[in-house]
Amino acid sequence: MQKLIAAFVAAFAGGAVVVAPASADEQDARRIFQEMSDYLGSQSAFSFDYDAALDLVTNEGQTLTLASSGKASVARPDKISASRTGGFAEIEMVFDGKTLTFVNKGADTYTEIEIPGDLDNLIDTLRDTYQRPLPAADLLMSDVDGQLMPLVTDVKDLGSGVVGGVECNHFAFRTQDVDWQIWIAGGDEPYPCRYTISSSKVAGSPQYTLVVSNWKTGADAMVGDFKVTIPAGATKVDASAIADKLPENFTLLGDAK
Repeated sequence: MQKLIAAFVAAFAGGAVVVAPASADEQDARRIFQEMSDYLGSQSAFSFDYDAALDLVTNEGQTLTLASSGKASVARPDKISASRTGGFAEIEMVFDGKTLTFVNKGADTYTEIEIPGDLDNLIDTLRDTYQRPLPAADLLMSDVDGQLMPLVTDVKDLGSGVVGGVECNHFAFRTQDVDWQIWIAGGDEPYPCRYTISSSKVAGSPQYTLVVSNWKTGADAMVGDFKVTIPAGATKVDASAIADKLPENFTLLGDAK
C-alpha cells in the first residue's frame, strides 16, 4: 500500500493537478467512510463473526469460489485472535503484541513469528516482509481512511442496502488496480457489514468478499486471553510455509491464477 501511495504521489508531482469538485454524493460517501474509520479506530475492543468468499480464476477462464467462516477478536493496540474454517483449511491465528502464532489444524502444523509492535505494524510486516497480506486487514488498522482513501480515484454513493438484516450505506470506490465496495451500518455504530474487493487487472475480475455479523464492542466483545493452544504432536514449520494450499479437487480443475 505504501509503495502504491508513493507511486500515486510521484505521478502528480511534476505539475499542477486540476481536480474536479466533488459531488454532494461523493462528499457524503467520504464523510461517512471517515466516520466509520474514526469509529473503528476508537474502539478499544471489538469482536465479530464473518463469512468469506474468495474467487479463483483458472487458466480456462472458469471462476471457482472458496467459502469459509470464522471469528475475530481485537484488543487495541496490539492483540488479535482469529479463526477460519473452510473446506480447505482450519486456521487459528493469535497475536499477543510480541509473537504471532499460526496453527493449521488440518495439516497439524504451526509456526511462530516474532513481530513486536501494534496491529498496524503486524499487518504491514506480514504484507511487506512475508508477502502474506491478510484479506480485508486494512479494516483492522487504526486509521482505515488514511490507508484506503489516498488511492481512490472514483467514488459512487449507491444508496442503502441491507446486510444480515442491518440497513447500511453502500459505496463503491475505484483505484488504479482494484475496485472495492463497502456496506457501512447506519446509526451510532458505523461498522463495516460487507466488504468486496475486485481485481481489475486479472482476467475474470476475481473478488474477495467479507460479510460481518454478530458485531460487539467494549465489555460485550468476545475477547479472550489471546493465548493459543498448540495441538500435541503438531509440527513446527517455517514461516514461509504458512500460505494456504488449494485443495486437490480444485487443482485438478485447472491451474488457478
